[in-house]
Amino acid sequence: MKILPFKIPKTEREALIYQEDIERVFYDQLHQHEEIQISYIMKGAGSLIVGDSINDYKEDDILVIGENVPHVFRSNVEASPESVMLTLFFTKTSFGKDFFSLNDMSSVEDFFKESEYGMKILSNHKKIIHHFEKLKKQNKIQRIASFLKIINIIISSEKTPLSSFVYKKKYTDDEGRRMSAVFEYAIEYYHQNITLEEVAEKANMSKNAFCRYFKKRTNKTFFQFLIEIRIENACKLLHHKKDLSIASISELCGFQDIANFNRKFKELKGISPSHYRAQF
Repeated sequence: MKILPFKIPKTEREALIYQEDIERVFYDQLHQHEEIQISYIMKGAGSLIVGDSINDYKEDDILVIGENVPHVFRSNVEASPESVMLTLFFTKTSFGKDFFSLNDMSSVEDFFKESEYGMKILSNHKKIIHHFEKLKKQNKIQRIASFLKIINIIISSEKTPLSSFVYKKKYTDDEGRRMSAVFEYAIEYYHQNITLEEVAEKANMSKNAFCRYFKKRTNKTFFQFLIEIRIENACKLLHHKKDLSIASISELCGFQDIANFNRKFKELKGISPSHYRAQF
């Protein structure tokens, strides 16, 4: 199976793809596909990298990932032993090249634009989930009707982008393997003192070449990306491990001193770790 690009299985004349993923962990390789996807997380939790950003996902989340947006799900088996995701895949031309250009569909233009950076839906969950839960027993015409209803609800919903930057060119297979190896290494060993030499070696590049390569494709340095991974993992510990002190969490997430941890946490989350914990 190719890491990038990833092909969604479908027949040549199939417009809308409905897929159920019921696994211990979701497909965890960095990949992109021409189809836009709308996904409902029925079970499971973990981390989601989209473009240049790392996010968390959890049960009942509704996620939209645009065409050719690089992404990878990293399931947390400690949070949930099973991962279940229901997804609709489609392209801008699934129903003919002019369908979404009709005047009747003009409101969909904003949906397509926002999907370019991925988005998490923040409101109207129950309405969207209601339509997702009906998909399994529907015929193909009914599914298209439900799909259009889901799109319509999403358009009027509150939402937040999943990424601030997306590399616009399609990844080659070699680029996909390289970036996947780098992301995998950062996610696996974020708590350790990762050096530039180590991560450049994973990419099979010199340090200088790797720095340029990574910055061009994510619009940030590798160490900026690494700090975001560390902060996201710190958030999980602050939420779920009430017995751990903030100093201990700082150390477990790879920070050398708590002052730096507090500063970086506030830069990314807008509040201090103690205030973040108090929210829960």
